[in-house]
Amino acid sequence: MSNEQITNKQEIISRNAFLRKMGFGSAAMLALLCTGELTSCTNATVAPASGSVDFTIDLTNAANIALTKNGGYIIQNNIVIAKTSLGTYAAVTLVCSHEQRKEVMYRTDRFYCSAHGAEFDNTGKGLNSNGKKGIAAYKTELTGTTLRVYA
Repeated sequence: MSNEQITNKQEIISRNAFLRKMGFGSAAMLALLCTGELTSCTNATVAPASGSVDFTIDLTNAANIALTKNGGYIIQNNIVIAKTSLGTYAAVTLVCSHEQRKEVMYRTDRFYCSAHGAEFDNTGKGLNSNGKKGIAAYKTELTGTTLRVYA
């Protein structure tokens, strides 16, 4: 046998041993997930940005016109800010807790992730299985035509 054949044979044996071990490991992992003893680290509630959240939005600025209509929303500083059907404001992180994607938007009085359909109420509480961990929500305060978003 040449050195190349020996090396290839060693690789195949090593891979087979690895796959055998993974077969048992995968079954054990599946059992843990099904019993609820292990949770995914990607389902943690996610903050939108490092540091504190505190900024204002000028509602007279044309870039923010969507916030003058009920159901409208904008995205600023990795936060989705929306005007609810009641005329109040709600703000949550842009990053969905289901798989950490920046896909959260607002529609029909709830926040929604377009990647996998996770849904959240106006306070960030999860409304379905993909949104069960919820998302970070922020306070809003309207003073005249200035909307403040803060933690």
